[in-house]
Amino acid sequence: MSGSVISPTRSSHVLIMGWDGVRDDVVRSARTPHLDALAARGFLSTVRVHAANPTISGPVWSTMATGVYSDRHGVHDNDFTGNAFDRHPDVLSRIRADLPGATTFAAGAWAPLVTAGSGGPLFAGGGYRPELPAGAEDGPLEVVALMDEAVMSRTARELLHRAHAAVFTYAVLPDIVGHTEGVTDRYRRAVETCDEQLGVLLAAIDARENREHEDWTVIVLTDHGHLDAGHHGGDSDEERLAWMAAAGPDVPSGEPVVDHADVLPHVLKALGLPADSALPGAPFGDRSR
Repeated sequence: MSGSVISPTRSSHVLIMGWDGVRDDVVRSARTPHLDALAARGFLSTVRVHAANPTISGPVWSTMATGVYSDRHGVHDNDFTGNAFDRHPDVLSRIRADLPGATTFAAGAWAPLVTAGSGGPLFAGGGYRPELPAGAEDGPLEVVALMDEAVMSRTARELLHRAHAAVFTYAVLPDIVGHTEGVTDRYRRAVETCDEQLGVLLAAIDARENREHEDWTVIVLTDHGHLDAGHHGGDSDEERLAWMAAAGPDVPSGEPVVDHADVLPHVLKALGLPADSALPGAPFGDRSR
């Protein structure tokens, strides 16, 4: 008796990787083969930090996660106390609420992203942070590098062994180098280390048991730049020009105009979830200007 073969149902997944404080011109001149390959399958675009946000990590990562700017999410600096995340939930929380049974994962060395430190967590329910003394991410650069390595190791294991709908992971080393000594050769090497870590995460995805039946959207982005001498928070192009790269189903090619607020609506689209017309952002490629 003959019968038809039923193909396994395809599933959709998203990886978001943040590289903190990486200048747009530096990422384009550094050796980043994994980011370059990702962009070749999708895009790498310059992103000007929206005028509603200062060029500070807390407000911009909050915009990436919630899809709204400082005037609505309530984060104006690196202390998240007084945030309005109850009214503007993060993208991972929205996924868990709207996809029954879906799991998500978040990891980062910077405390307010995934812990209650400094008014966090940005991602409700928290996530993985290396077990090191509080404030260690502002300590010696070698300690910061070890924290990032721990974050990426744990993220790779999650990607390889778990079927999360969405994963957010974060590298802080470039920003700490920028604050410590400015845009130097070591700053460039820190950016290149982020690219090596991206390669590990992409390899973990490709090694998944059911990879051939999965659609993955991968988004890599930064929050702001740095002055040549280090630091940020002002309105110069060196500080306000960020960047974003992405590849996956429904990701346009070339250099589309994108904004940090576009990450949430695009992730929802990638997972088949309804858009929120009240948000200022749009899925990648749908923004006219």
